[in-house]
Amino acid sequence: MLRSVPLYRSAALPLRPLRTLPGLTARRVPTQSRSYAVAAPAVGSFGQVDGEPTLNSPSELARRISAKVLPKLEKPDVKKVLVVGSGGLSIGQAGEFDYSGSQAIKALRESNIDTILINPNIATIQTSHHLANEVYFLPVTPDYVAYVLEKERPDGILLTFGGQSALNVGIQLDKMGVLERLGVKVLGTPIRTLEVSEDRDLFVQALNEIDIPAAQSTAVSTIQAALDAAKEIGYPIILRSAFSLGGLGSGFAHDEEELRNLAAKSLSLSPQVLIEKSLKGWKELEYEVVRDAADNTIICCNMENFDPLGTHTGDSIVIAPSQTLTDDEYHMLRSAAIKIVRHVGVVGECNVQYALDPVSRDYRVIEMNARLSRSSALASKATGYPLAYTAAKIALGHTLPELPNAVTKTTTACFEPSLDYIVTKIPKWDLAKFQHVERNVGSAMKSVGEVMAIGRTFEESLQKAIRQVDPNFHGFDAYWKPEDMKTALTENNDRRLFAIAHGMLNLDYTVDDIHELTKIDKWFLYKLENIVNVYKTLQNTPFEQIDKQMFTTAKKTGFSDLHISKLVKRSEDEVRAARKAFGVTPFVKRIDTLAAEFPAYTNYLYTTYNASTHDLEFDEHGTMVLGSGVYRIGSSVEFDWCAVTCSRAIRSMGKKTIMINYNPETVSTDFDEADRLYFEELSWERVMDIYELEGADGVVVSVGGQLPQNIALRLKHTGVNVLGTDPEQIDNAEDRHKFSSILDSVGVDQPAWTEATSLDSAKEFANKVGYPVLIRPSYVLSGAAMNVVWDEAELEGKLSAAADVSPLHPVVISQFIDNAQEIDIDAVAHKGKLLIHAVSEHVENAGVHSGDATLVLPPFSLHEKDLGRLKEIAEKVAKAFNISGPFNMQIIRKPEVDGQDAELKVIECNLRASRSFPFVSKVLGKNFIDVATAAIMDENVPEPVDLMKEQRDYVAIKVPQFSWTRLPGADPFLGVEMASTGEVASFGKDIHEAYWAALLSVNGFKLPKKNSGILLGGDISRAEMPVIASNLLSLGFKLYTYDTAVEQFVNDQPYLSIKKIIVPVKDKRKLREVLEDNEISCVINVSRSRAATTADADYASRRAAVDFGIPLINNAKLAVLFTETLQKKFHQSPLPYVEGLNPPEVKSWRDFVGEERAY
Repeated sequence: MLRSVPLYRSAALPLRPLRTLPGLTARRVPTQSRSYAVAAPAVGSFGQVDGEPTLNSPSELARRISAKVLPKLEKPDVKKVLVVGSGGLSIGQAGEFDYSGSQAIKALRESNIDTILINPNIATIQTSHHLANEVYFLPVTPDYVAYVLEKERPDGILLTFGGQSALNVGIQLDKMGVLERLGVKVLGTPIRTLEVSEDRDLFVQALNEIDIPAAQSTAVSTIQAALDAAKEIGYPIILRSAFSLGGLGSGFAHDEEELRNLAAKSLSLSPQVLIEKSLKGWKELEYEVVRDAADNTIICCNMENFDPLGTHTGDSIVIAPSQTLTDDEYHMLRSAAIKIVRHVGVVGECNVQYALDPVSRDYRVIEMNARLSRSSALASKATGYPLAYTAAKIALGHTLPELPNAVTKTTTACFEPSLDYIVTKIPKWDLAKFQHVERNVGSAMKSVGEVMAIGRTFEESLQKAIRQVDPNFHGFDAYWKPEDMKTALTENNDRRLFAIAHGMLNLDYTVDDIHELTKIDKWFLYKLENIVNVYKTLQNTPFEQIDKQMFTTAKKTGFSDLHISKLVKRSEDEVRAARKAFGVTPFVKRIDTLAAEFPAYTNYLYTTYNASTHDLEFDEHGTMVLGSGVYRIGSSVEFDWCAVTCSRAIRSMGKKTIMINYNPETVSTDFDEADRLYFEELSWERVMDIYELEGADGVVVSVGGQLPQNIALRLKHTGVNVLGTDPEQIDNAEDRHKFSSILDSVGVDQPAWTEATSLDSAKEFANKVGYPVLIRPSYVLSGAAMNVVWDEAELEGKLSAAADVSPLHPVVISQFIDNAQEIDIDAVAHKGKLLIHAVSEHVENAGVHSGDATLVLPPFSLHEKDLGRLKEIAEKVAKAFNISGPFNMQIIRKPEVDGQDAELKVIECNLRASRSFPFVSKVLGKNFIDVATAAIMDENVPEPVDLMKEQRDYVAIKVPQFSWTRLPGADPFLGVEMASTGEVASFGKDIHEAYWAALLSVNGFKLPKKNSGILLGGDISRAEMPVIASNLLSLGFKLYTYDTAVEQFVNDQPYLSIKKIIVPVKDKRKLREVLEDNEISCVINVSRSRAATTADADYASRRAAVDFGIPLINNAKLAVLFTETLQKKFHQSPLPYVEGLNPPEVKSWRDFVGEERAY
């Protein structure tokens, strides 16, 4: 077996000088010419010898020898392959599967194999036209995947690139006999291996067969069995759900009462749970393993959690490669990982997670994922080793020696990466957005995204990562100062790192003190102490006395100019100027995976102050595209689609591109998507560093969401050539006063608003325009940033509780128009002239954030006249702000009165791409970002076209994907603050067919059972309430409520009946019994406002739905559409799968939009 011994194995990080090998430097591998239609192949390639498996080497002699000795495996005979995607982004299953699926499709296309993709996540790169041959925007469920298999008849199926959803579907399809009947081969890891890795009982048995220790555990499927197992094992225990993602439903229990509640919830989400002895406090480690069908096995990367066991690895700070293992421990776990992967028969990529006793060699295997995972994406980006691409090639029967190393271009894929840098991953939580949410983090994942920083010391890497998580963080500092430090440090939460900073910076906590409370390895804590020492030195040194040595030390330790400026009480510009005057500037290094043992030609770059030379010449002067940064609520994969599409469009113009992004889950951080990729911060400091080094010809700021927009004006003022819309105009749109006066000057209406500086002025405005009003405090507590207020008492309560209303902290109050329709306009203009636009209609009335709304395109109720007026508004706005590039508007439509035209009022406008750009592009068959890029670059700008005048015989609906189950305590209520983590979309011949498919595409959604109970509650003043009740009763459902007012209201309506039941608001166990006794299989709650307390019955019913995996509909308009859709589809449902049936919604994107629009 061919394997290079990794260079890096010690606890200290080797910073050896980079060297090149004479004679090899000129031997560049010819790469295929790049074109826009298909992303450039991941690697160059050398020809086979006589058609035999051949070592991928530039040496002809090596190739000839290898052709005689390498194993000759029979490759699967496949011409067409179905790739199963992962669906909507949710906590635990996010953008990493867009990256892995996209790489897999590239690998298949490179091998001339037709690809079919099923994935309803319309915001992804993988669902773009240029990758898969056919795309189905349908639910990733066994039934719909079976229908697609029957229609397309592929030869093979890939199940390991779509997360847990795809894996579970594959196992079910096998049980249903569909794969065997249709002759579909499972490529890569076989089904039996997937079952063993997922069924925890079978997995523990498999480990016992090879004498690998697993945590003592018992698989159970009832609450009583869980209690019995815990009694035998002894508390504390950890409960884990089988067949689940991101630790969903898992947790720690210290006694019988905790276990009873936890098991009740977990068994409603998963059929089997595992009761294990808790190993809290042990080190947690992970090994990424690659194995081919010839049994060649390598470790791609090993990673160590900063937080000890007890925190889900997705919610832990992770460091690669491991820093605190001895050589003996490293190799012990490495050997075990290889042994496990060989024993269970993985073919492709997988990861093995361990718990290691910090004071002995004792270890336990926690779990194995026999698929690409979040960790795989991190490992791939951390090492530059294209795991997903390699796994896809292995699934096609290739072996590691015959695959080229994508980075060095001169070695093969069987070399184990060795790193001369440190990578730090920090999760991104958005828990502050939610009221009542529990902020502790444990064995069930809660983070919505993650960042990855590259540095040459742990200190540099960590401080970079902290800044990447949120621009408001400048580095390791006391951003949280809890009063109860003991609880803050012993019970992990989303801000513990800042509590540690507070302890070290302000309370004189020692490394020993913090280790005692957190059990974090002292190696990491000593590194934090190094940061603290530099911090205090900077703080205590007058700015004039900071010399070159101190600047160098601060920068090597990871301090940003902004952080230094806060400590020395000067401006960032002054600090930057002083630093540059001393000649202290960053160096650009390549990621070469082999620690300079072999020459590398990669374009995958990072900056560091811990170096003395650059690794490349700055001679390309490319166009910079600023990516979207970390995924968070409000900015997700849709902006990655925009950035990647823009970068590809610029390359198609024959220009070089430079991508800056730091999110390991993205396609934009794949090394073949731009000519140069900087895995770097999106701060003004770092963008300026790269702009100056590269001599870039311009910067695109309008395709990466809000982060690049925030620095656009400052970039312009510093002399940067910002391409597209002038940053001064971006500022005009962001500033409410300027924006308002510009709209007034061009005759575009908007709701009345004011900036109140006192409670009295707020009341005065509200009384003038009438309630309800929308308030936006500038200083916010508890995440309640925006609220709709219905009366004066509520206004007083909200403003006195949430904001300190004063001239320093004004509150923007605007008129809120109840029962008004909300409309989205996505558009592109060039030099103020409108080129294209799309008008999407919200199902929900105004008051639901556009990111949480159900979007319909083409609009289903707007008249021709209204569409003309909306286009006119778009034209006026484009001209007023002289827009060159993308923009987006939200508009309120107040119904017409007495034959008067409906009022159209602009409530928001962003001079950048929006989250609905991928949706409108794919639904209308016109790539809005291609047009926007032409406008931004002022090259090949197309003539204006009115897409909304074209007739279409289909409708598409975009539906939000929520992750309420992951956020214990949060109120599942739709309001003006965005709460969804992702989106899905489906097509249909009408709104009901499209909504049926889209709703079933939501991860975790289950249709209500026939003749079961529906729990109805909320605001009886909603006109929709009787319609909802009538529709449900006509379908044979039984109606229940917990609210006397709802009971009386519904029973007073002719032909309607509802029964009142008691809903316990505090006792979760009793609540579950009530739901089961009444066979409740759906909760519909149409409350007007969010619950004030957790004792509210509406809150208890909404929360019960998401805690126990019951579908929840929480908007009146949506409930009407839901019940109408059930009336049309419920009794003619194509579910479960019926052989030979061809449901009308099972059509590909091309079938719906037509060949001429399949751009």
